[in-house]
Amino acid sequence: MVEIQESVDNGKKQKKTKDDQDLAVENSLKKIKHKVMVMSGKGGVGKTSTSVNIAIALANKGFRVGLVDVDIHGPDVPRMLGIKGELDINQNRKLLPKICRDSLKVISVESLMLNKDDAIIWRGPMKYGAIKQFIGDVEWGELDFLIVDSPPGTGDEPLTIAQTISDIQAVIVTTPQEVSLADVRKSINFCKTVKMNIFGLIENMSGFSCPHCGKPIELFGTGGGEKTAKDADIPFLGKIPFDQEMVSCGDAGLAYQDEHKDSDVTKAFVGIAEKMAAFISA
Repeated sequence: MVEIQESVDNGKKQKKTKDDQDLAVENSLKKIKHKVMVMSGKGGVGKTSTSVNIAIALANKGFRVGLVDVDIHGPDVPRMLGIKGELDINQNRKLLPKICRDSLKVISVESLMLNKDDAIIWRGPMKYGAIKQFIGDVEWGELDFLIVDSPPGTGDEPLTIAQTISDIQAVIVTTPQEVSLADVRKSINFCKTVKMNIFGLIENMSGFSCPHCGKPIELFGTGGGEKTAKDADIPFLGKIPFDQEMVSCGDAGLAYQDEHKDSDVTKAFVGIAEKMAAFISA
């Protein structure tokens, strides 16, 4: 009888903990106007750099932006933004996100790790709990946009986000070549299956200007993302040209748009931010 009672008590404690976490998530989301998950069908298409630069472009327009890195096994957002150190906790035992600039707050699992090079070996339930904590146990405050950088594919992390944030919308990133577009079509079908609205598709690494002669070079082709968006009847948000300085800035932890204000890449991200800013006036 004692063992049965202990089992019942443990079950009640677990239910209370789950209920408390769900309530914390709900309270956090109430303060956030618009939620966007940046996703891709495959790795290597520049999804994280796109997430970071969309967040910066929106913050530069004066919007209050939160950026969540839920790529549990490859959290690159802090390194791209030059963020170091562990997270602090306030008097309410809420995690305080890193402040990247006046209106951009960032959180990543890397900021919880003592050794940044340790491998994170987690199964689905642990990822599920961590992602919920990133939303409910963080002091986000009032935000205009929450940008969620998810890992490539349609696994645990994007599914957890879709189930946790019912009104989140997807921005899908692809490169122009067919192998990437084939995977992006899977992402589109994923969104349809979980009933997530797709805000639009971005074609990244779309063309490259030769630094010597200025002639455009189609490293991965061009136009494939726009055609895919048209075929799937989803909005096309724009093309981001390839720029080797994007890699250099990311490795150095510098914001590309601060270093290259007049570049075609910066102009492209500003254009995407302007389309997203229409959320506010709609």
